Amino acid sequence: MRFGPIPRALLERVEEETGGPALWGQAPAAAEPAAPPPRPAAAAAAGQPLLRVEGVSIDYRTRERAVRATHRVGFDVHEGDRFVLLGASGCGKSTLLKSIAGFIAPSEGRIVLGGVPVARPGPDRVVVFQEFDQLPPWKTVRENVAFPLLAARRATRAQADERARLYLDKVGLSKFADAYPHQLSGGMKQRVAIARALAMQPRVLLMDEPFAALDALTRRRMQEELLGLWEAFGFTLIFVTHSIEEALVVGNRIAILSPHPGRLRAEINCHQFGLHSLGSSEFQATAQRIHRLLFDEPAGASPGPARVPERPAAVPGAPGAFGARSADVLPFRIAL
Repeated sequence: MRFGPIPRALLERVEEETGGPALWGQAPAAAEPAAPPPRPAAAAAAGQPLLRVEGVSIDYRTRERAVRATHRVGFDVHEGDRFVLLGASGCGKSTLLKSIAGFIAPSEGRIVLGGVPVARPGPDRVVVFQEFDQLPPWKTVRENVAFPLLAARRATRAQADERARLYLDKVGLSKFADAYPHQLSGGMKQRVAIARALAMQPRVLLMDEPFAALDALTRRRMQEELLGLWEAFGFTLIFVTHSIEEALVVGNRIAILSPHPGRLRAEINCHQFGLHSLGSSEFQATAQRIHRLLFDEPAGASPGPARVPERPAAVPGAPGAFGARSADVLPFRIAL
């Protein structure tokens, strides 16, 4: 017996009732309730790192040889951190981010998220890339934001639509919900990508030089909007950049990687800086010292592998880990 094609109306009805594409023979997964991520202060009180990178080396292998991208890099990221991976081009910072996302397996060491080793990609880690063309062009802005929720079966269609509208409003694009990607500027496309990532409510938001291709004015505005979203939602952020200024503005902690292969050269607490600090003498002096750390071998550094630093302690007398008044640098303890 031969059957004809399934009517489109029936398929659409199934999708409407299950909250996603029709997967015959599989029961629809229950949608997870929408809950805001923990605020930084509450999460930090727990004291345990959310994500731990333990002596991670990553090699790119060919038939002839293996090229090492990072060498025994280690650090901790706590909930609510804005953690920046800073280094020159080719130091392996984007490779390390992809390994945290689960796209690349470490050759040595391991990455642990919430006590569980990272073995593959998952919805608890969402990546925003530099490229503008990461939005399916045949979907509207609202559909682009809702699509990962439906594909991962984390929400019904109605819930995904509601969450998409919420996050589009947060990034100032509610009026463009029915527009298509080709009708948006580069900065607007990145805001859609950020809204799409936050709508998934990941445990860690990973951003790989997301503003590098934007003009200076748009890049500054995007930095301001990102910090505003962090204040509103308190998500955990790992941000890759090669800009010292952007690292100080966006991050409250910075891991400085040496040139190829990337080793952890220093780790800095920089909670006191932000957009309001641009142009200040302290900001400029810190930027100059970071530049020296990036391109000059620090005094006392051994030629061996960079050791894994402990989490820097809060400065004595400061109002806590999220209000430190000066920067501690590890592993070389260079005071800024």
